[in-house]
Amino acid sequence: MELDEKIAAELQKRLRRAEGQIRGIQAMIDDGRECTDVVTQFAAAIRAVEQAGFKYFAATMAQCALDPEKAAANGYSPEKLEKLFLQLA
Repeated sequence: MELDEKIAAELQKRLRRAEGQIRGIQAMIDDGRECTDVVTQFAAAIRAVEQAGFKYFAATMAQCALDPEKAAANGYSPEKLEKLFLQLA
């Protein structure tokens, strides 16, 4: 599914932020930081990736709603979309 450039840029920004958080976690582990601090960063990174996934799925759903026949022809039936959504949840 081809994304709107603005949405793709926003997703890339979110993913870069999550990437930075994961690098931060690696540094915290190397530095022997406290468990509470490390787990807090893990939680933030997980949320960032989850939010990016939901944003991507929402954009896909919007595209499918604009042209349901094309979506179905590309294999995005309502059942397939539901299955994809449940993978994120």
